[in-house]
Amino acid sequence: RSFTSQTDGEARVTRVLWEKFPRASAIRVVDISGGCGAMYEIHIESEDFKEKRTVQQHQMVNQALSEEIKSMHGLRIFTSTPKP
Repeated sequence: RSFTSQTDGEARVTRVLWEKFPRASAIRVVDISGGCGAMYEIHIESEDFKEKRTVQQHQMVNQALSEEIKSMHGLRIFTSTPKP
């Protein structure tokens, strides 16, 4: 598959994250399980993470994806705040 097209799972997870983090300046979701939807790598840059510890940021992402996570094997989460 090309790097510009998303799998259905990537598109679904991306859509949910944009709904939960509308202030995000960047969201990137990559299926790292070969396209079967079992494992994703997620990168989110958002003001919502400001003044929160990394574990709190990751908990926010896990909570946002609580339904989607039920069918996943695992997640790699990378969060950050926009650079000034």
